[in-house]
Amino acid sequence: MPPATKRFLSSLLLINAFVLLCLLCCTADAQQPFYTDDADVTEKGHFHLEFSNEYDLLQRSLFPNLRQNTADLELDYGLAKNLEVGVESPLITIFNAPEILPRATGIGDTNFSAKYNFIKEREHSRLPAMTVQFNVEFPTGSVISQLGSGLTDYYINGIMQKSLSTKTKLRLNGGILLAGNETTGVIGIKTRGTVLTSGGSLVKQFKPKLQLGVELVGALDRTLELGRGQLQAMVGGNYQFKPKMSFDFGVLGGKYTASPRVGVQVGISVDF
Repeated sequence: MPPATKRFLSSLLLINAFVLLCLLCCTADAQQPFYTDDADVTEKGHFHLEFSNEYDLLQRSLFPNLRQNTADLELDYGLAKNLEVGVESPLITIFNAPEILPRATGIGDTNFSAKYNFIKEREHSRLPAMTVQFNVEFPTGSVISQLGSGLTDYYINGIMQKSLSTKTKLRLNGGILLAGNETTGVIGIKTRGTVLTSGGSLVKQFKPKLQLGVELVGALDRTLELGRGQLQAMVGGNYQFKPKMSFDFGVLGGKYTASPRVGVQVGISVDF
């Protein structure tokens, strides 16, 4: 295994250490703006809506693709106790070098998910909350315009969540893409087949309505080639301006072909 790949794998395994160290310098239950999912599920009979817009500068290796804007809408419903189902679909705009490719705008691939929280965190227990999530993404985006992959994706994600204090939560994810690929527009690992993903976030409530956090996420395909992998970090949070509504924001930066160079995300989360 190349030394660079070994270093990349080590960084994924050390996500836990990374976020714990951030405690020294740094909680609504909302996941957004972070890519690391939380262990919480929508209450039975209720809805949770997330809308976000992310604008990214792409890696230079993706030329003639220059920038991508992703407006994402997700709706979750509490189907039963501890069980949530959801649907998510993005509106993607890819800005290309005009002399080579025209700008492309349209719906991307549509994702359906089921999420089950089988262990809840209990006071005075060291055991974290644990949740499993299964996603199926259908190829509703145009392959010719690079808005969709043309593949049906099957993905399983495991989630652990632990309160480190009354105001601070640590979340860790580990997942595997069983089939398809990991792209959203031109961002993500394009290799077809197995992809391993990992992520961690640390979120702290600084004021009753304000939370801030940090995140590190990564992914590798089965070749374990670093240059085709994904590694990105985010600093962000949310401000709860109404009892069941928050404004979400984040700034991210990434390395390697599958990650954006830099990006900004804003959004709104609503419970009803």
